[in-house]
Amino acid sequence: MKDVIVKEKTFDQPIDVVWKAISEGAEISRWFIQADFKPEPGYRYTFTAKEEHGSTVIKGTVLEADPYTLKYTWNVGDAPVETTVIWNLEKMGNQTQLKLEHTGISKFGGETAIEMFGHFEKGWNACISGLTNYLLNEDSEPVH
Repeated sequence: MKDVIVKEKTFDQPIDVVWKAISEGAEISRWFIQADFKPEPGYRYTFTAKEEHGSTVIKGTVLEADPYTLKYTWNVGDAPVETTVIWNLEKMGNQTQLKLEHTGISKFGGETAIEMFGHFEKGWNACISGLTNYLLNEDSEPVH
């Protein structure tokens, strides 16, 4: 089984605009999920999905938050499995290249790991789409 989901996207916005969108709780709450989040190593964050998405709570700890890398643990609900999410931004002229990686999914084991991989894959696709719309200043609701 693959153990990493990778998403890459190039944005026409400056790197600081993209960094703010992925690293500040108020910004994350506008396009992705209700977030109590600070880009500070050691900060214990909480993401809470909307009711129509099961009110799922995701918790974790920020491991690294150096512009332009953000790394944190990812614990879904009461599952005893901790995975890792890494966002890397790179300036490319007037554009920003984003690379998102979610690793450690095989820790769920067996069929659960396969199911979670599918859920995470779908969720990160929606996340990148929501971020894209947000950065284009299109009216949209948080995706989760």
